[in-house]
Amino acid sequence: MAAAAPPVPPEIAQWFAGRGWRVRRHQAEMLHASLAGQHALLVADTGAGKTLAGFLPTLAAFCPSVLQGAPPPEGLHTLYVSPLKALAHDVQRNLITPVAEMGLDIRIETRSGDTPSDRKKRQRMRPPNVLLTTPESLSLLLSYPDSMAMFAGLKRVVVDEIHAFATQKRGDLLALSLSRLQALAPDMQRVGLSATLADPEAFREWLAPWGDIDSVALVEGEPGAPAEVEILLPEDARVPWGGHAATWAIPQLYRHIRENRTTLIFTNTRFLAEYIFQHLWDANEDNLPIGIHHGSLSVEGRRKVEGAMARGELRALVCTASLDLGVDWGDIDLVVQMGAPKGSSRLLQRIGRANHRLDSPSRALLVPGNRFEFLEAMAAKDAVDQGQRDGEDFRPGALDVLAQHVMACACSAPFDEAALLAEVRSSLAYAWLDQAVWTRVLEFVATGGYALKAYDRFRRITRDKDGCWRLTHPEMAARHRLNAGIIVDSEMLTVRFRNGRSLGKVEERFAASLRPGDTFQFSGLTLAVEQLKDMELVVRASTKAAMIPSYGGLRLPLTTHLAERVRAMLVDRAGWGRFPDDVREWLEVQDWRSQLPGPGNLLVESFPHGGRHYTVFYTFTGWNANQSLGMLITKRMEDLGLMPGGFVANDYSLAVWGLKPVEDPAPLLSPTILADEFVDWVQDSALLRRAFREVAVIGGLVERQQPGQRKSGRQVTFSTDLIYDVLRKYEPGHVLIEAAWADARSKMTDIARLAELLATSAECIVHVELERVSPLAVPVLVMIGREALPQGSADDELLLEAESLAGAAMRV
Repeated sequence: MAAAAPPVPPEIAQWFAGRGWRVRRHQAEMLHASLAGQHALLVADTGAGKTLAGFLPTLAAFCPSVLQGAPPPEGLHTLYVSPLKALAHDVQRNLITPVAEMGLDIRIETRSGDTPSDRKKRQRMRPPNVLLTTPESLSLLLSYPDSMAMFAGLKRVVVDEIHAFATQKRGDLLALSLSRLQALAPDMQRVGLSATLADPEAFREWLAPWGDIDSVALVEGEPGAPAEVEILLPEDARVPWGGHAATWAIPQLYRHIRENRTTLIFTNTRFLAEYIFQHLWDANEDNLPIGIHHGSLSVEGRRKVEGAMARGELRALVCTASLDLGVDWGDIDLVVQMGAPKGSSRLLQRIGRANHRLDSPSRALLVPGNRFEFLEAMAAKDAVDQGQRDGEDFRPGALDVLAQHVMACACSAPFDEAALLAEVRSSLAYAWLDQAVWTRVLEFVATGGYALKAYDRFRRITRDKDGCWRLTHPEMAARHRLNAGIIVDSEMLTVRFRNGRSLGKVEERFAASLRPGDTFQFSGLTLAVEQLKDMELVVRASTKAAMIPSYGGLRLPLTTHLAERVRAMLVDRAGWGRFPDDVREWLEVQDWRSQLPGPGNLLVESFPHGGRHYTVFYTFTGWNANQSLGMLITKRMEDLGLMPGGFVANDYSLAVWGLKPVEDPAPLLSPTILADEFVDWVQDSALLRRAFREVAVIGGLVERQQPGQRKSGRQVTFSTDLIYDVLRKYEPGHVLIEAAWADARSKMTDIARLAELLATSAECIVHVELERVSPLAVPVLVMIGREALPQGSADDELLLEAESLAGAAMRV
């Protein structure tokens, strides 16, 4: 900033000095921005004191030297919003100490779904000075009539870990809440905090009222010590061809745990966390205290582990993304990433859990599960070393979230639709909203839509004679508060035969992608889909080969930035010298026998193997997009008479096979596949139906809870399925059908990455026909038939299959 920073109040300066610290430049600049009346976005490394910097203007406002005899501010002064309840509790613990030691008269409380109801009521009547909460709890607070008085004197909102949710539906909800707060408290300042932003300018625009980017000061933190990142390689073996679990590393990993005080071990899925934890426990000959933490554990179990970590009682903790964000444990001296990190920002966030101190380097160890993951780990290490970030792009605000917000506003007080539209448009997420779409959203909240308006249960708001919208009945407010929220849990579906015999459960995400007649492997059987009904997947035994890989676990998406780095490494032959000998040989033989999939081209290989004809597409678009592409390409192969047998996908490539060779892959990659096969697939499978259930719950059309009881997943699905069938038949342009399509295109199928790939495929396809399997195809082909097995348990079997395939592929 050009102007000199104002002096820090002596109470704060003395507290810093008493701890042997200094007020860092970025902390002082946050204070300056606030005094200048600006909003602010702080981008600073983990351990730089971001949270304290965000609260510094709040603490200053309560310092006696600033008040100069005036009484301290009354009522709610600062609102802190974080993506995790645990983070809010952690921040409360870390704030209470400096407030007490500075002798400041500040009352700090948290509010979430776990807060007792009597305390929630008291917080509305007599709010604390600082309230720490989540986007969902804030939206609920704004639905009360007394919210106008509660927030009228609000001075600041601090949004922590802004990168974690601003680009998602939770970010849409928060953007709408910020617009409402700004209307209630026009002088309110907005503050965003993050350690990992690829595009700070985009987040400044998101944070600013009316997208006025100049009103948001960008404060960049002092650089910290560079992270020390290493890649763990097998000591007496080669980097594996396939698999994800990296169980080969357990003995080496256990030695690292013994050598360090506390080790945090990240995995990309909950199953893998359990699997690695079990293997570590088996290797734990010293009986070291090793814990596990992931989202499927009970709240009590997670809190117990978090407490043990905070007290330094654990030597190692195996965890998932549940601990990606902000929890401040300063005594972790090694972070391990099992498998590929999938993005440089995600890796930086995880590395930042080590030390949590700016001047000490964080130490991290990357453990690749296979050869492509080794390349991805190298790309991520290079990105971290160079300070490169990645992240999700912003997208238009979701209509189901907007409908929920409209209902919350109606619960607080009658509203004028023109005034509320202007308020909504002040957020970047909804700046695109025109009068026609706004009218449709209001009509939906008022009546449920044209096809449902005859039913009283869907009438939630009505327009009075003065033109204001108000609730049709006071009980609608209680129903809204019981059901509002953005997170809709994914269900597990029972797989059963028509006679009722159950075979087990699969994730709904996988089941929803299947159409009647599709075949897949499960429980050691090849099954054909008959129907998906009432949370059950009804199947029959099939003599046909399984066409669709049955892996159903959620996977973190490979970022475009990291994918491009891997492609560049593949064709940077001069850089291969830093790879292990076996990885370098793998690429050299690929280069000799075929070609390499570098930036700007789409390599497609075709070859016979085991009596079938294989075609491998090296897309680098991530597993979700490749899985979707496999569904579409095999359907087009059927239409072209190529007799497809199935497909298998990983993050980097898609392999399809059939009884006839693919002589020209271009027709399989025509952009028309998104207009024809994609629409048919989404409508014929349960994908759109599943997406509709989620938007119907978020939009308030279907209620998960009623006073004294909660509907089961089966009951919610039954309700949404009935409504979905009515709307598809009588009102296909319904606002929630439109919202469901948006989700099906983005969250469920990653269609945007597919569209980008297909749009350029005609100009960049490089088709190589080979007489046998190529080296680069081995990692994806060894997964055929193994997808029905859990990640990890298949790895030993993969080794045998890989050696056979690799022998053929590496022969020159």
